[in-house]
Amino acid sequence: IDLKEKIALITGASRGIGAAIAKALAKAGAHVVLIARTQGALEALDDEIRAAGGTATLLPMNLAKLDEIDKIGPSLFEKFGKLDIFIGNAAVLGPLTPVHQVSPKDWQKTMTINFEANVRLIRTLDPLLRTSDTGRVVFTSSGLAEQPLAYWGPYCASKAALQMFMKVYAAETEGTNMRVNAVNPGIVDTAMLKEAFPGGFPGKTVKPEDVAPLYRELASAACKKHGEIVSA
Repeated sequence: IDLKEKIALITGASRGIGAAIAKALAKAGAHVVLIARTQGALEALDDEIRAAGGTATLLPMNLAKLDEIDKIGPSLFEKFGKLDIFIGNAAVLGPLTPVHQVSPKDWQKTMTINFEANVRLIRTLDPLLRTSDTGRVVFTSSGLAEQPLAYWGPYCASKAALQMFMKVYAAETEGTNMRVNAVNPGIVDTAMLKEAFPGGFPGKTVKPEDVAPLYRELASAACKKHGEIVSA
């Protein structure tokens, strides 16, 4: 897959699935714009990407500050004049507790990062993606968007909202050059999984590197899928 001269924005890029996607897209020739909260982790990833012959731009920011997101589209336009690929991957686990005990603040935080931040990102990035010959949007969803799991209320609800948002956006971009999809990556060995299962996940897991090729495929010009949830 050749992504030369493509500009790709990836959120939650400093570790786990996001970092693996960043490396995969950069290796395929894309210039990757990386968003995450931690500057140090982004710089370490940047070093890895450069060492492998790729290029990156770092955007350290907290996506919970929704108003900051509105500036991303204009600043990408100023710097690159376009955006070809958007990977909406940043997410938080939220509290694992009975839904009637989740504080309003925790609901808000989980919905803000997992859902609202992506809505705001599409709002600011849509004009750029539509002008690309091959505008590609890929969200990271979860099997829990469709499968209710006790004590995982905020996470399940936020991923379900994101998944429906993706389908609506896909319906609205039907007939354009764009392709909008989501990935259900399965059980991936990440920091979030360790947070959810401090004693270790009892079943089989895959590595972030195992799911990154699927994102690269959905980001490519050859991608025909639209409005789909693709399981890794």
